[in-house]
Parts: sequence; C-alpha cells; structure tokens
Amino acid sequence: MQHAEAAPEIAPLVARFYNDAPLSLRVRLLNGLLRPVGPLALVTLAAGAFGSLLPDTRWRVAVADLGDALRLDGAQVLELARYVEQKAPELLLQLPDVVGQGPLWAASVSGSLLLVALRLRRREG
Repeated sequence: MQHAEAAPEIAPLVARFYNDAPLSLRVRLLNGLLRPVGPLALVTLAAGAFGSLLPDTRWRVAVADLGDALRLDGAQVLELARYVEQKAPELLLQLPDVVGQGPLWAASVSGSLLLVALRLRRREG
C-alpha cells in the first residue's frame, strides 16, 4: 500500500522565504498576505506587530511599505501566514501569482522549498 506524501506546512516556509527575500519582495509578500486580514486581526496578530498598518480613516485593506518590511521579522510573518492559512488558504496557493513569478523564487533554498510545497498542496486540493 503506497501513501501519498503530504505537503509540508506552508506557513513556516512563507516565514523562512520572507527572511531570505530582498526588501522589495518582502513588501509584495506582506501585501499579499494582508489582503484577507481585518482590523481586529491586525491589532492582535503577533502581539500587535501589524497594528501600525491600521488605517487612520475608514477601513480598507492594510498596505505595508519598505519600513514595515524592515521592522517585521519572520516570526511575526509566520503568525500572519498561519492566520491567512486558516482564513483564506487559497490565498497562500496564489502567492507565486501575487508576489510574482520572477527568478527570486528559485534564487533561494527557501523560495524553492515554498514553491514545491505550494505545488504539492495544489495537487492535494
């Protein structure tokens, strides 16, 4: 009896990729992950690390910039990715499209591992 291999957990791979990515890619990754995150989650995730992204005016999707990418670390992005994995798992599967299909994915071990895990997850789903 042959068992299919389960796809690895995606959120830790997202956090590792974030740590290895250049700043411009970090910003795109953050903005992609922030799409389904509401105001309450922003102020509670990662001990409030994303609370500064809460807009001063009427609610709209949170937007990260280079300063946020410098300030936020992989552990905080791990919590964000785990939240997104529960709330909108289809968004994680779309990360290559959201962030871009450029050569940066394959330029790092973490990017390559994340792409493989996402492909496995798509096959399972």
